[in-house]
Amino acid sequence: MKKLFALLLALVMICAATAALADGIKVGIVNNPPSESGYRAANVKDFETWFSAENGYETTTYYSLKNDEQLSAARKFITDGVDVLLISAAETTGWDTVLKDAKEAGIVVFLFDRMIDCDPDLYEAAVVSNMAEEGYTAVNWLLGLGLDEYKVVHIQGAMGSDAQLGRTGALDEQFEAGTMTKVVQQTATWDEGEAKRIVESVINSGADFNVIYAENDGMARGAVAALDEAGITHGVNGKVVVMGFDCNKWALRELLAGNWNYDGQCSPFQAEEIHNMIQTLLNGGEIEGLNEKKQKISVEQGFDAREITEDIINTYGLGD
Repeated sequence: MKKLFALLLALVMICAATAALADGIKVGIVNNPPSESGYRAANVKDFETWFSAENGYETTTYYSLKNDEQLSAARKFITDGVDVLLISAAETTGWDTVLKDAKEAGIVVFLFDRMIDCDPDLYEAAVVSNMAEEGYTAVNWLLGLGLDEYKVVHIQGAMGSDAQLGRTGALDEQFEAGTMTKVVQQTATWDEGEAKRIVESVINSGADFNVIYAENDGMARGAVAALDEAGITHGVNGKVVVMGFDCNKWALRELLAGNWNYDGQCSPFQAEEIHNMIQTLLNGGEIEGLNEKKQKISVEQGFDAREITEDIINTYGLGD
């Protein structure tokens, strides 16, 4: 905190205030690339909007889906002497040393979008989704369909990420309990084309399935493309239940058309909350409303094709 408090002191000193604001608050952002998904594109745009020069920030962003590359970028930001470090980690593990170095250097750390397995003392706050709750919401919805059997093709996101772990956990419990059958469980690393190839392989093997649980919208779209090419019906009144996550507008329109059955919301908008927290610290206040893990949890829900409306799409959908 020492750098941020030093900045606060500079701001309240009349003779030094102008100089302190001249270059802005130095921010380093470690994030996943916008090409990852429609969700991530919205997330990146949100941070570009809020952490701008107009809002008093001097911001540099590094994008990667690889944890080791993200760690190297974070170390460079620490060496460069940023005031604030914002992290959406590719994986939940491996960050302890970097975060300890940031704390030692007096850099304020905020987590966003995804959690990291570490002592909460190593970050100021985390503005995140409850990924495990997203998984339970989706799986409970699926159980609520009351199918005679659940034969699931499970397409996972990037392994070890908070989103993958959370959305996988609830489904794994059903596999272990025997209430659902795991036909295949394989990562497509958020990639639409790879998801299509996974489902094509399942179809070609002759395995029977009636649920596709894809951990983001893009992978669900790839899976559906494989179903369409094979002439397998899906969605409302179809053979295969299709589930995605993120709530892109185009995905919610698939629900409205009855082509998909469910889409789980995952809010990409954390930047304003973190901006407000930084301003609170600069004004000498304390961040309030956090839980015991210093989290601010985004409020989210799941959407059913039987209940979706244009108003819901326009209110909650991401992108165009």
